[in-house]
Amino acid sequence: MTEFNFTAMVPILEGWSSDKKYKVTKDGTDYLLRISPNEKYENKKELFRIQQILMQKEIPMCRPVEFGSCEEGTYLLQTWIKGESAEKVIPDLSDSEQYVYGLEAGRILKRIHSIPAPAEQMGWKERFNKKIDKKIAMYRDCPIQFEDSDKIIAYIEENRYLLSNRPQCFQHGDYHIGNMMLEDGSLIIIDFDRYDYGDPWEEFNRIVWCAKVSPIFASGLVNGYFDHKVPYEFWRLLALYISSNMLSSIPWAIPYGEGEVRTMVNQAKDVLCWFDAMRNPIPTWYFEGYFLQEIDGLQYKMKSEFNFDFIHEYGSVFKVFDDQDSGNICFGTMKEGKRYFLKVAGAPTERYDGSVEEAIQRLKDTVPLYNDLESSHLIHLIDSKEIGGCFLLVFQWVDGDCMGRMYPAAHKRFRNLPADIRMKVFYDILDFLVLVHEKDYVAIDLYDGSILYDFENRKTTICDIDLFGKKPYINSMGRMWGSSRFMSPEELEKGAVIDEITNVYTAGAMAFALFSEYERDKEHWPLQESLYEVVSKATRKDRGHRQQSIKQFLKEWKEAMD
Repeated sequence: MTEFNFTAMVPILEGWSSDKKYKVTKDGTDYLLRISPNEKYENKKELFRIQQILMQKEIPMCRPVEFGSCEEGTYLLQTWIKGESAEKVIPDLSDSEQYVYGLEAGRILKRIHSIPAPAEQMGWKERFNKKIDKKIAMYRDCPIQFEDSDKIIAYIEENRYLLSNRPQCFQHGDYHIGNMMLEDGSLIIIDFDRYDYGDPWEEFNRIVWCAKVSPIFASGLVNGYFDHKVPYEFWRLLALYISSNMLSSIPWAIPYGEGEVRTMVNQAKDVLCWFDAMRNPIPTWYFEGYFLQEIDGLQYKMKSEFNFDFIHEYGSVFKVFDDQDSGNICFGTMKEGKRYFLKVAGAPTERYDGSVEEAIQRLKDTVPLYNDLESSHLIHLIDSKEIGGCFLLVFQWVDGDCMGRMYPAAHKRFRNLPADIRMKVFYDILDFLVLVHEKDYVAIDLYDGSILYDFENRKTTICDIDLFGKKPYINSMGRMWGSSRFMSPEELEKGAVIDEITNVYTAGAMAFALFSEYERDKEHWPLQESLYEVVSKATRKDRGHRQQSIKQFLKEWKEAMD
């Protein structure tokens, strides 16, 4: 009987397992200790054996260290993961990053499934049909029912035949984003406690949790597993497996209280919506994915392959910004200890639907803008050139994160800053708008996604003025470029004048973005009512009822602060 000699032993209360879990320390190293009842000895012994096999297959996981018996029961000692919960981190990443992690999760699962089931394992059709019968009976005896459950039961009955001749393998047993962690940027799989053997495709029945957190991640998981060649039969079986789970989830939830019951009923509604009331087995959240390519170990999305080797003139790439819809793609590079921000037009970026010629010309037109509007609040342009069939702007690198919603982690972090710090950012933006009009320009497509904030040094930098125009400026296209949350009525009207009064509207919209998460009703405004009146005036549809200059807006704002 083993006697532990740990210098620290901290209980872990999270999770649904009945095991006792502890973070323990021995010889300065942290471990995860799980203690189970003695009747689970053989089960845990088999898990320890399987985990050793998984280690040989280079599965990123809590590695098995020791197994045996102790006074409290059967124990399993594993390495400790120092990372963060993937369920919390991944939704705040860019679309590309979420998708790439999903691909990796799918590829890891494929390797997990390479372990065969025991030869004596009961046939899958017989085994799972028994499960289905039990789940349907449990649901019909349950006092709580959900709407359209008859459609789920009908789908199950009509598709039982798909269970014939299905292969079986080792299953993690609870494979979803909640049982994954990120450690030093790498995905780690945890909690094999519910391992089993069965149809490898049944393992995807927990993907409902992934899709709820990040549909992009869930899509990547499927695409990574099947190497982007997803068979239609997979979707039909997945709908069967998820449907059967939905039936049993309601009776399972009842002992855990009303909150869990409500969660499962809502999940059943989601499932019915995803599968169009069981008429389409391909869920609505699924998408076929991005075309990904790589530079210096970083993956990013494109419409099609493009050679960016010319970027290396400015060093190695440490960051890619690929979520713009302007036709540009941006890179952070380092060369000889200096960092640069590169903006490139002319490549087939994923979110852009215009012509590359138009994107190149727009970027060329920005060169005088960056020179004329040079400011401590504006990113500094170093050089511009034609290269590799593209047009390239080279900027001095600025530390900071984009405040816009397309970068959820930074946006959330900025939103949680104290109001007085966000107020300083707002004043920086207003100061720049004053300069814009003093130089006879008008700001177009200026929104929170155009702004970087350095959280460490508390510095605001405007990083994108590509569409600013010289006065006088007339709307020649109807709906102009820009975020709808920031656009004035005249930016939607062909032939309308775009001027400083338009940018008063921009300033008001920016205030709502910075302080009330874009909400414009009074009850969501967190600052004093007098400031709300200034901002509401700035965003009126009638131009004549707004402040007539940025300086007037700034004056009224400061007076309202007193």
